[in-house]
Amino acid sequence: MHIRILFLFFLVYSSITVVAQSINDIYLFAYFKGNGEDGLHLAYSEDRYTWQALHNDSSFLKPTAGKDKLMRDPCIIQGADKTYHMVWTVSWNEKGIGYASSKDLIHWSPQQYIPVMEHEPGARNCWAPEIYFDKDSGIYMIYWATTITGRFTETQSQKENSYNHRMYYVTTKDFKTFSKTALLYDQGFNVIDATIQKNYDSYVIFLKDETVEPPQKNIRIAKSITLTGGYSKPGAPITGSYWAEGPTCLRAGDQWIVYFDKYRDHRMGAVASHDLEHWTDISDKVTFPAGVRHGTVFTAPRYVLNALLK
Repeated sequence: MHIRILFLFFLVYSSITVVAQSINDIYLFAYFKGNGEDGLHLAYSEDRYTWQALHNDSSFLKPTAGKDKLMRDPCIIQGADKTYHMVWTVSWNEKGIGYASSKDLIHWSPQQYIPVMEHEPGARNCWAPEIYFDKDSGIYMIYWATTITGRFTETQSQKENSYNHRMYYVTTKDFKTFSKTALLYDQGFNVIDATIQKNYDSYVIFLKDETVEPPQKNIRIAKSITLTGGYSKPGAPITGSYWAEGPTCLRAGDQWIVYFDKYRDHRMGAVASHDLEHWTDISDKVTFPAGVRHGTVFTAPRYVLNALLK
């Protein structure tokens, strides 16, 4: 009897917590437009479906890192120090990524170029970096896709500039010193645009199968019990026959929503699930500002939005 009462109390408390979070927090979406030459764009949503551009859809931060000075695929997370940390793609073919931090998403630190693949003579690029913050260890993991000439030749195609990516990572506690670059994901296919979420005691990685022949170009899921490796082969596509890329995931209560870039259609799409197994296309229910490209979704306190609106 006492166990049942405690269980009911837990359910009620959890419901209150979810409601309180939905009242006090809002959703933000960081993205780029065009080729990423004008920098960081932000949009917000109250309900996870309708997204409105901030700052008249103009840039909040102009790119300065790297030789080509682009800001593509921005990823923003908040660390334990309440600081927002952002990484991004600085170029189509440079061997590093961009980094900057902010307390309010308005005022940013000087931008850094992190040379994560400069040690690899055959590295051709560093695409779509993302950050995962491990609360237990206080470690940030930065991960991205790179093609290294001469590696994984069994999946090499001569099409699409012979790109043949795998996922790599480094770890850091302060964004000043970093671990050695290591391989994160290789399951025998060309892969880009990964994003990781924790699900209880395991990790879920949403990724783009970039296989060229025969073409896949869809979003799939793999799982692991450790953050930095051991991820399974991917399951079936969750985005159907769309040519999809740039997945970003939002979990609200027991619902998972994965937004993605329908890059051939020049619009955003979305799928939803309650169990990570069965997915429903909700693309017709979501609206984004025109011209939105590959970005990331995250939550923020309402006072942050109020400052951004001003």
